[in-house]
Amino acid sequence: MNEKAASEIWGESESFLAAKERLSRAAKVNRPVLIFGERGTGKELAAARIHYLSPRWKGPYLTLNCAALNPNLVESELFGYEPGAFTGAARVSPGRFEAADGGTLFLDEISHLSLEAQAKILRVVEYGSFQRLGSPRERQVDVRLVSATNVDLKARAAAGTFLPDLLDRLSFEVITLPPLRERGSDILLLAHLFAARMAVEMELDQTPFFSPEAIEALESHLWPGNIRELKNAVERAVYRGQGPVIEAGDLELDSAPLFPLPAPSLQITSSVPESRQAAAGPGPLWPLAEGEFDALVASYALEIFDQALRKTEYNQKKAAEILGLTYHRFRFLHRKYQSARDGEQPDGATAV
Repeated sequence: MNEKAASEIWGESESFLAAKERLSRAAKVNRPVLIFGERGTGKELAAARIHYLSPRWKGPYLTLNCAALNPNLVESELFGYEPGAFTGAARVSPGRFEAADGGTLFLDEISHLSLEAQAKILRVVEYGSFQRLGSPRERQVDVRLVSATNVDLKARAAAGTFLPDLLDRLSFEVITLPPLRERGSDILLLAHLFAARMAVEMELDQTPFFSPEAIEALESHLWPGNIRELKNAVERAVYRGQGPVIEAGDLELDSAPLFPLPAPSLQITSSVPESRQAAAGPGPLWPLAEGEFDALVASYALEIFDQALRKTEYNQKKAAEILGLTYHRFRFLHRKYQSARDGEQPDGATAV
């Protein structure tokens, strides 16, 4: 990742700007930084920003995804090896710490490291020294370590799967990247940016704009895949539509979801007719007439919404909160399921 890519961290929401400011401040202090964030929140971009705003910006910037490698290969990647260190080791191979000397090493998904690898990293952080695999010689390096995770390392340390001493050393500064669902207006800002770039890539005459229904769908979606999910959804909509307007249905946010939605914490009573329950027993409701599946799902979903509304004395914002939804998503889904139950086509959808 180069300096230009690292500068492309876009947003204007309060939570995002606060995290961005902490990244900028941490960059100037030569200490380890631990970045926490859900998948797709831009942890690698954040790490690159730290490097390129630091006094080390002219030095190397290397990365390693600890979850992408076989655990047996992580140590050789980090520390290098000598000929004969293991079967197939026929030459000298410097590791990432040596290659990053004078610069920054970013370790993503650091929770996947073995305890043995963690102990060796702790020694590098504390003393700047390590040994290649198969070599007794101590080597010195000057490397700034930036690491990232999406799991609770304190819980891992308490469970004995992460070294508490290493966690202490990595946590000089801990920066949490906010998930996209908490970034408000950034969702639409990023959606316009991704649409414009995709239009340029496809050499379209103009950048398509989002319909009001599409904007509401974007702002009400939970975005469990965060920025990566948003980018894929928008680019796919531009690619498939190639028209002047992106409709809600083009985004395909609620059809064939890649991530499950969180289950509501309510005791829900079934709205399926008793005759069907008796006939179906514990299994599926067979047979279903054409279109009946959507109606049954909509009926059940509306029962959830109605119970939440009754529980909150019909305050939609409070009902959305106890269901774990944003207010805009609550309204969007409520209308969608009402249309499905009544056999109507929801706004922005396309019949299949």
